[in-house]
Amino acid sequence: MGGLEADDNMAYSPHNACNAGREDRHIWSSPEWGQNIARGKQIFCNRSLNMKSIIAVGFDMDYTLAQYMPETFESLAYNGTLRKLVYNLGYPPELLEWSFDWKYMVRGLVVDKKRGNILKMDRHKYVKVAYHGFKEMAKEDKVANYGNTLIRDSFDEPDYALIDTLFSLAEAYLFAQLVDFKDNNPGKILGGADYSRMYKDVRAAVDLCHRDGTLKIMVAKDPKKYINEDLSIVPMLKMLRDSGRLTFLVTNSLWDYTNVVMNFLCGSRTQEDGSSCSYDWLENFDVVITGSSKPSFFHEDNRANLFEVEPETGMLLNTDNGTLLPQIGSTSPRLPSKVPKKACRVFQGGSVGHLHRLLAIEASSQVLYVGDHIYGDILRSKKVLGWRTMLVVPELDKEVELLWETKDIRKELLLLRKKRDLVEDRIHHLNWSLRFEDMNTTNRQNLSSELHELEVQREHVRSLHQQAQRDCHLKFHSVWGQLMKTGYQNSRFAHQVERFACLYTSQVTNLSFYSPDKYYRPSEDFMPHEFDIHAV
Repeated sequence: MGGLEADDNMAYSPHNACNAGREDRHIWSSPEWGQNIARGKQIFCNRSLNMKSIIAVGFDMDYTLAQYMPETFESLAYNGTLRKLVYNLGYPPELLEWSFDWKYMVRGLVVDKKRGNILKMDRHKYVKVAYHGFKEMAKEDKVANYGNTLIRDSFDEPDYALIDTLFSLAEAYLFAQLVDFKDNNPGKILGGADYSRMYKDVRAAVDLCHRDGTLKIMVAKDPKKYINEDLSIVPMLKMLRDSGRLTFLVTNSLWDYTNVVMNFLCGSRTQEDGSSCSYDWLENFDVVITGSSKPSFFHEDNRANLFEVEPETGMLLNTDNGTLLPQIGSTSPRLPSKVPKKACRVFQGGSVGHLHRLLAIEASSQVLYVGDHIYGDILRSKKVLGWRTMLVVPELDKEVELLWETKDIRKELLLLRKKRDLVEDRIHHLNWSLRFEDMNTTNRQNLSSELHELEVQREHVRSLHQQAQRDCHLKFHSVWGQLMKTGYQNSRFAHQVERFACLYTSQVTNLSFYSPDKYYRPSEDFMPHEFDIHAV
């Protein structure tokens, strides 16, 4: 599936865009506009989307506009969770000596809370890779636990947990460590907690870290230590606004933290370290909604109150669908606003109905929403509302490059698979002949000899095929392999991307490479019987 049209390998230049007749070349304010697009920076399309029909583009903040550094931010979350487990939940102090490998876990995994297993499955929910803690499970154990039932397991809560956000990687890693610790040190876990209880405790410790502000306070002190600075965000937003689109931000973070992060990403740099705090970043948006409580925000029957936020004080003001309610009696005078006159309005809470009214949205299909979380951002906005969606998959940048690097291995895999099929078909034919056909002794001996040679050949090809598959697997990730594949099938994660994301890309600023009026078209779908025809 490709975001580029036909034989294009670069974005349109302003000279040959479909609306080139107009004298509007100057409005494209993104410096990336018209440049070559690296493979890992392209936007890929699952469902046709004509940007001319989009009047508002919205963004999530965490891991969408703000890309956190896993080696620092996830390590911070991991260490904070460990301390909560020990000091608040009574886990052994030796846990404090543990360390975090931020490269180990990947998105799209499923945690089996009851059995202490971490699973990777394909789009049909067949478990292909499974680990108990950090110990790989044998094929027989996988089949016994997940492949021998008459009814397919749904792998949903409450017995399973989905690792679908980058925020979840640290807790999945910590859970695997606890599983190994429990297995190797029976009796050391307080109260003899089972695997499910341990996972519940990990989640409770993570929540404690968020509630007491441990993580956000550290990020606010030194944003550049934890967040990747991206100077392309403001030009990208300006390009969208210059093209006539409304822009909005909907985040679960509250105003104080949102202002710190967005000021770092989009604010003016008036000091050398860029740490000064202002409100000029608001000029890039028409509406900002903080404390949105996604995914419930996307339910149209949500009755949450909408409050307007005074940016300078953080004070919440009552509104009626966004209109400020008059206050009765004497109140403290409001300070004169330091927020730029043309800045957007900031709110807390509310629902998607409030947002539609604030932006005067007449049809949900006029909105494109960009987020990183399939369930929190993409599934609800797409499935419930009918918003158009773009999923940010940072891992895609490396994944796409590796696909090109391994193309020779994948060609070899295809040839070996076909050869294996041909040999097996011949073996089945000979076995049938030997069982049911009348033949003399000489012919039977000749067929038996040929059958033996084919069986040896089959084992040889099978061994080559498995080794080539493993080599390809290891190129992507030493444990979990390719993000979007499990063997020859799309992974569960890829299946979710395909179902709910109209577009997907490695980072939000890849929008800068494309015209804001672009018509995104998906590649042609192929059924299995069509592949050989198109390969000719």
